[in-house]
Amino acid sequence: MPNIRFSTFPRTAPPPDFVAAVVNVFEQQAHEISTVELPKGLTSDQVLAVLRPGLMQLGFDVEGGKQRDQKIKRPVFFGDEGNPELQYEVDAYHTDWRCGLEVEAGRAWMGNAVYRDLIQACVMVEVDHLILAVPQTYKYASGGKAVSSDDYEKTRSVADALFAHSRIQLPYRLVLIGY
Repeated sequence: MPNIRFSTFPRTAPPPDFVAAVVNVFEQQAHEISTVELPKGLTSDQVLAVLRPGLMQLGFDVEGGKQRDQKIKRPVFFGDEGNPELQYEVDAYHTDWRCGLEVEAGRAWMGNAVYRDLIQACVMVEVDHLILAVPQTYKYASGGKAVSSDDYEKTRSVADALFAHSRIQLPYRLVLIGY
């Protein structure tokens, strides 16, 4: 079975109790989503569709599709009458754990989706944990040649810098999963 990798941040604290259960959902579906084993990775929507049943069993609300009523939104600002004025979308959210989950695929690293996810999680209300799932390796063609990008390693390097640097204090804990 392909190896699902994960790291938690800050590295000075043990992983939250729920991490093993979430990683297990990825491990149970590794044969379908592995970017190491498959010749070409799935889209993020396809990966989320495979993971959806297991995540819902854990208590996550999971995006059901691209239509407005199928999206999961977290408020950023509240306006008149306490209505959300600005909201960002997440792929899944667990109310009890106050945990947002994002699954990225091809554009995780090269399309800068990792950076967007890390920043948006900073301002979402009631997000104390972010689970960010990225390909271990992103395979693509460039100039007719097969090329790969180590997205998990690159993302882990950014997370290391952000969580270890004295100039930044992120308001959430991060679980990085490489699938």
